[in-house]
Amino acid sequence: MFSFPFRPPSRNPTIEAVYGMIVAQARSPSFYRDYGVPDTVSGRIDMIMMHLVLVLRRLRHPPANVRPLGQQIFDWFCRDMDHNFREMGVGDLAVPKEMRRVAEAFYGRAGAYEAALAGNDRTALASALARNVFGLGEPHLGSRRLAVYMEEAQRQLETQDPAVGVIQFPDPGQVIVAEC
Repeated sequence: MFSFPFRPPSRNPTIEAVYGMIVAQARSPSFYRDYGVPDTVSGRIDMIMMHLVLVLRRLRHPPANVRPLGQQIFDWFCRDMDHNFREMGVGDLAVPKEMRRVAEAFYGRAGAYEAALAGNDRTALASALARNVFGLGEPHLGSRRLAVYMEEAQRQLETQDPAVGVIQFPDPGQVIVAEC
């Protein structure tokens, strides 16, 4: 019997479901309409990365048996980005370069968001969001609102177990903005 060296990844309904919920939340019109996130390919990728960071952060904490789930979700994200680049017409030779850019962007954002969330530093979080999502040097209303949203999403995710294949994010249109 022949064994092929490249097999498609096995389908995992939990991974597909959780990643689907991340993407669905990232597509919420409120981010683009109310928060001012640019409704561009880059803006949408930023929203996916922001939510992915939140979920992966949750998966690094107990129960420890969900840690491998985080790697599988990240792998799914990478496959999804690769697939989307190819659908947009990026050539086979250019896809690895684009994927390298996505990986660098993800790890840079993850480090900045993680440090700010771990330190309960809303100002640093708003600054990182202003820089990464909006391309601005200083926080503004949109980045401050996203910082409040991320803090609320983090609080909600702490009470959930993504390993069951269901996660819920706050409604971005309902996040209290009085603190911005």
